[in-house]
Amino acid sequence: MSLRLLHYSDLETAIDDPEQCARLVGAINSLRDGNSVVIGTGDNTAPGALSLATQGRAALDFFRAVSPHIDTFGNHDFDFGHETARELAAAAPQRWLCANAVRNGDRFAADATAPSTLVETDDYRVGVVGVAHPETDGINPAADGVDFTDPVPAVREEAAALRDRGVDVVVVASHCGKRDDRIARETDVDVVLGGHVHDVHVETVADTFVVRPGRAGTHFSEVTLNATPDVTIHSVDGTDRDDDLAATLRDRLAEHGLDEVVATVETPVELTEETVNAAESRAGNFVADALRWSADADVAISPAGALRADGPLDGDVTVAELVNLTPYEDDLAVLSLSGERLRDALDEIPIGYHYDDFPLHYCSHVSGARIVWDDDEGELTDATVGGHPLDSDRRYTLAVADYLVETDHVSDAFDEEDVVRRCGLARDAIVEYAREEGINPDIEGRIDRPTLSGRRSDR
Repeated sequence: MSLRLLHYSDLETAIDDPEQCARLVGAINSLRDGNSVVIGTGDNTAPGALSLATQGRAALDFFRAVSPHIDTFGNHDFDFGHETARELAAAAPQRWLCANAVRNGDRFAADATAPSTLVETDDYRVGVVGVAHPETDGINPAADGVDFTDPVPAVREEAAALRDRGVDVVVVASHCGKRDDRIARETDVDVVLGGHVHDVHVETVADTFVVRPGRAGTHFSEVTLNATPDVTIHSVDGTDRDDDLAATLRDRLAEHGLDEVVATVETPVELTEETVNAAESRAGNFVADALRWSADADVAISPAGALRADGPLDGDVTVAELVNLTPYEDDLAVLSLSGERLRDALDEIPIGYHYDDFPLHYCSHVSGARIVWDDDEGELTDATVGGHPLDSDRRYTLAVADYLVETDHVSDAFDEEDVVRRCGLARDAIVEYAREEGINPDIEGRIDRPTLSGRRSDR
């Protein structure tokens, strides 16, 4: 019989969708046999509305239902701090692996995790190494106190030890995103199962499969290793489902008031990867408008990557669906900036231009301002606020989620010294805005990138 690796990743807000989780568990379990190894690759405890309400513990319901063998840390698994990440790893039924995280000079969570492990199936000995993104503590301020090292040396060391133990294959459970290609090229492994980047991706790099199944439980991968190795990406269609898990998660949503209907949407608001990451979109405008409205600010910015792709907002929209637009603990911060420094902040809106890891068209979302960006020259050519030219001598208020203040991962145009007040949680602002104003955003020409047309590609 063939060895079968069944792989999911980046569940995130899927924990708030009982039907999706039930279908994913049913689909995975329908393919299991004695030569199957089930592996998750991080961001499976957070972010999400139930995750926020339970500090990630709602994911344990999913884990118990799917009974995986392995998981590793994603950056969002640290959303509630490193101690909670350790506790969740200890409480989960699967073996948690991480070979490249260090705290106070020792391997992080050594009492609850291992750097690698050997899984024995009916006919195979499978070695698995787990690695987290090397920039986890920069991406997620809540991971402060844990250092993340280059995954390649860690994988090399663990893979060699596993080969010495006589394993048949070595698999990497990785949350390193596009760095998985380097792991495949520079280490002696057979398969790299990845996450973090939310595309569905299958590639052979240096004779090694590199696979990502996407996010939110809509797909999972099946890697078969035999005389003719193969990868299949399965779309979760609902043929099989775990009814008990669906009922458990529905009860959890009701317990925390997350199933309350807040507003009704007549024209669906799409939440595809394209619409949440590229300018301009109705979803991005809605979130940015909510932040500016709640903060009573001149301008608001919501970065690409903060909004989560999902099914559209359509018909009755619940608290959980709105929280899951930006499911984080961030406060809503109001900053006071001169016109010149606000221009610097607006200049960073097209983040794809500034960061090679992002597609060129990736762009933050804005409310209260209009910008024109020249991608050929790499510069902001025009900016207005409230319909008037940006005045370098005037002071403006800018509303952003605290994440943009606490890190320079998205913007280094401002910092804590610029904050004049905070107005509660950013996610709550979105819920209250929907209650008061409804959900009917428009495309208004807020962000114009005329030279980008016809050359939208990854760099």
